[in-house]
Amino acid sequence: MISHFDHIVLTVANIDKAVSFYETVLKMEAITFSDERKAMRFGQQKINLQLLGQELRNHAMEGSGDLCLITNWSMDEVIDHLKACKVTILEGPVTKSGALGPIQSVYFNDPDNNLIEVSVYLDNDAIP
Repeated sequence: MISHFDHIVLTVANIDKAVSFYETVLKMEAITFSDERKAMRFGQQKINLQLLGQELRNHAMEGSGDLCLITNWSMDEVIDHLKACKVTILEGPVTKSGALGPIQSVYFNDPDNNLIEVSVYLDNDAIP
């Protein structure tokens, strides 16, 4: 029935600060869509950004997100880049379980305290 994610929504305190973080730290592309809303695109997915209270049907609080993002960089490259961006690594690298098998992950927070996990599949054959 379900084939993949199209997008998720993160509630943030400051759209410009969130856009800057996702562009700089995670190398995502900022896009604008309906009514001047902002999103971060990567691959065939996107993260929509909304201000706290902007969407009345969504009662999410800022900092309630927990994302696992797969990278095509090596874990050493990820860690070096995070350090260059002055991002504090909370945990890792550690081995975890991804959707397609074992992954190596590092964890850190975005400016709104959403938990970000950047991971590398340990078995390259697991990546479609």
